[in-house]
Amino acid sequence: MATGEHHYSVTVTWTGNRGTGTSGYREYGREHDIALPGLPVLPGSADPTFRGDRDRFNPEQLLLAALSQCHMLSYLHVAVNHGLVVTGYTDAAAGTMRLNRDGSGEFTEVVLHPRVELADEGQRALADALHEEAHQLCFIARSVNFPVRTEPTFP
Repeated sequence: MATGEHHYSVTVTWTGNRGTGTSGYREYGREHDIALPGLPVLPGSADPTFRGDRDRFNPEQLLLAALSQCHMLSYLHVAVNHGLVVTGYTDAAAGTMRLNRDGSGEFTEVVLHPRVELADEGQRALADALHEEAHQLCFIARSVNFPVRTEPTFP
């Protein structure tokens, strides 16, 4: 049962017009700016495979980052609820995207590899078990239509 709604907004502005707009596939840049009120502009582009700028963030990277961030924030929340003191957390997340013949594509899987450091290593079993609870709470993982797996690594 839903208990409320939160609304989010973002402004994406294409900055890749090289003078002739989209007159041809190779004639325009994929650069764009992602703006949120009060935050620095995030420079975006397509993946370099799709004629994008490798020095800018692409949507696929941002989706992967959102999943990783969401799991981490959910994990830290459940850790507090269970009395687990986390002293460090990193994740080397990886995603797989499949391209289709018609030019479409979709992510087929994301695997998170969280590395959790603990104040008390004797609580490692609890720490590992809490990833499932965090996954169930993660707003982003609950919103995607592909598997998001967690494979913890150890310090």
